[in-house]
Amino acid sequence: MSAPPGPDQHLARLVTEARNPASRSLDRMSTTQVVELMNAEDSHVAAAVARAIPRIAQAADLVAGSLQAGGRLVYLGAGTSGRLATLDAAECPPTFSTDPEQVITLLAGGDAAITQAIEGAEDDTAGAARDVDAAEVGPRDTVVGLTASGRTPYVVAGLTRARERGARTISVACNAGAEVSAYADVAIEVVTGPEVLSGSTRLKAGTAQKMVCNMLTTAAMVRNGKTFKDLMVDMRPTNSKLLDRARRIVAAAAEVDLAAAGRALDEAGGRTKVAIVMLLTGGDAASAEARLTATDGVVAPALDEVK
Repeated sequence: MSAPPGPDQHLARLVTEARNPASRSLDRMSTTQVVELMNAEDSHVAAAVARAIPRIAQAADLVAGSLQAGGRLVYLGAGTSGRLATLDAAECPPTFSTDPEQVITLLAGGDAAITQAIEGAEDDTAGAARDVDAAEVGPRDTVVGLTASGRTPYVVAGLTRARERGARTISVACNAGAEVSAYADVAIEVVTGPEVLSGSTRLKAGTAQKMVCNMLTTAAMVRNGKTFKDLMVDMRPTNSKLLDRARRIVAAAAEVDLAAAGRALDEAGGRTKVAIVMLLTGGDAASAEARLTATDGVVAPALDEVK
């Protein structure tokens, strides 16, 4: 009997490591041909994500449940996967007014790995367990492990430890039958195929993972009342651009002009939801806040009595 394949042999069998027939002559192509080919390959990513939608929706419901219960979404990743997760986590507070500790990322190699490669970090299984322990991951949390190959040791070990601590787990991989899928309550496999630049999973695989992260957080926040219709009514107007956006959101939601929206925002102390409920119910800031408190901050049911 032959010996089992080592890690390098296993990696070579993955579709994310395979050579793409369309790019065999990449170095001889014109710049236009290179970017046209990349664009053509990228056009397949959305279809690959679409095939995983049932699992993505199931995962988003797990995330929503954790956030509703006072838990967290904890991303876990190495390299490009971890950096993409960090980007998504960083956008949640300004977009949805979440606490910065409500959506976090455990990145192999720590914060330094955001801007530079940390050699050996993705193989640090003991470090993954330590990071999960240090974050005090528990039963109210949902941990999402992202790995394009589906075999990154840091991610597999981190999900293993998260399950031991009682957390719900989700995996996101870009190969079918991924190793990491066995360690997840919900396994998302988005098979994006060989990259234009062989093995460079920052390309199609990275795009797919970013799309999945977008779906998980956005759908979970919608489920938790962070939007009114298609408007991000929980955003924080922390600069002039966002203040202008908040005025436009209030104006659109309440069907008033920008001047009226601005006055309502001022009376509401900059709280977009309060301003909207004020305008749509005809009440003051205190009554609008009371309505929102009664509905756990969700705008639509706070308006039910005046429909």
